[in-house]
Amino acid sequence: MKYLPVNPALYVKNRQRFAKEMMPSSIAIFVSNDEMPSNGDALYPFRQNSDLLWLSGITQEDSMVILYPDHPDPKYREVLVLTRPNEVKEKWDGKRLRAEEARQLSGIQTIVWLDALDGLLQPWIHAADNIYLDSNENDRKASLIQTRDYRYIRDMKKRYPLHNYHRAAKIMKQLRAVKTAQEVEVLQKAIDITHLCFERLMRFIRPGVFEYEIEAEILHSFLSQRATGPAYSSIIASGDRARTLHYVSNNQECRDGELLLMDFGAEYGGYNADLTRTVPVNGKFSKRQKEVYNACLHLHQYAKNLLKPGVIINDYHKQVGEEANQVFLKIGLLTKSDIKNQTPENPAYWKYLYHGISHHLGVDVHDLGTRTEPLKAGMLLTVEPGIYIEEEKMGVRIENNVLLTRSGNRDLMSKIPITVEEIEAFMKNTRSTGGR
Repeated sequence: MKYLPVNPALYVKNRQRFAKEMMPSSIAIFVSNDEMPSNGDALYPFRQNSDLLWLSGITQEDSMVILYPDHPDPKYREVLVLTRPNEVKEKWDGKRLRAEEARQLSGIQTIVWLDALDGLLQPWIHAADNIYLDSNENDRKASLIQTRDYRYIRDMKKRYPLHNYHRAAKIMKQLRAVKTAQEVEVLQKAIDITHLCFERLMRFIRPGVFEYEIEAEILHSFLSQRATGPAYSSIIASGDRARTLHYVSNNQECRDGELLLMDFGAEYGGYNADLTRTVPVNGKFSKRQKEVYNACLHLHQYAKNLLKPGVIINDYHKQVGEEANQVFLKIGLLTKSDIKNQTPENPAYWKYLYHGISHHLGVDVHDLGTRTEPLKAGMLLTVEPGIYIEEEKMGVRIENNVLLTRSGNRDLMSKIPITVEEIEAFMKNTRSTGGR
């Protein structure tokens, strides 16, 4: 890993939180993700199963976490399973974790090698009444590929058909949505890295730069600050391309007079930042660009002020949409007739704002969390309204990451330039001093 070791107390706390929700006489088993083939004999970069990472901080493939709070022998109440180091294999693929290294990273004291697991696991299963197995229950899941966690469920049910099986994901959805203080500390590091990257970009951007050059600056900035890399594929969209929400081609020139929408974030310690800023390529907003940008910023602040414990996201989205109607009326995008004739299924503002305002954020960029139950203190959400105008070939989006607390929300990106004046002043100063 490129990042500095995370305090293992974070993972100790997460395991305690999960174990507290387990039924008596239960064992929970979490398996790592597959290594995914690309072409030839190559593999895609390995990405750890998010739940296993949340529980242990272990990023190595072929690993497992086993929780058995009622085991009569305390040393087997938490077990980390790893591939036994093989010196010949390591000459090809690199070093694998030793037991003491894994203890320091995860806080789990009992390490079992994968090739010795079966002899231990079978009596543990026989002694337990309930088995918690993990699965991907992210509401946005789209892939139909049967991953390792689902294959493991199938094999366990075949081998032990008379046990009571339970969904670890149901517990995870509740726990991962509410961040601990230790998690927020790591998230803030990812955000701070993203902040410095954005300032670097404002020094670099000017007419004639290509979108891929900006993407390259992002990667350089992230890696030089010890981030794992981008949290997701960076969106660098100049001009009309900003209306494509997941534009990732990043292969066109940024031209004088255009706005540039950048949606990017760093991953650090397994946690992700998610920032969007829209800046003028030449460093100066036109009158109309400023009007639209400030309208979007108003919606951003309006939405941020609404977020608090007790709010239901679906209701919140509807309320922000009602405000968007009035804002779009003021800047000439909608008429009173448009609003009068809208329907619940097709609100007027959807023509210019066709996505949700907030999503949960954490170990996954679109993290686990509810949309139909009241929000709780400790949840971290994005706030990202946008305005996309086909007729003017313009797209604006502004996104910050907001932590809900009992005393109000806390914007973890509050120090990142966001107003027209802040962005123009920063870009002007870097040009006058030759910064690039």
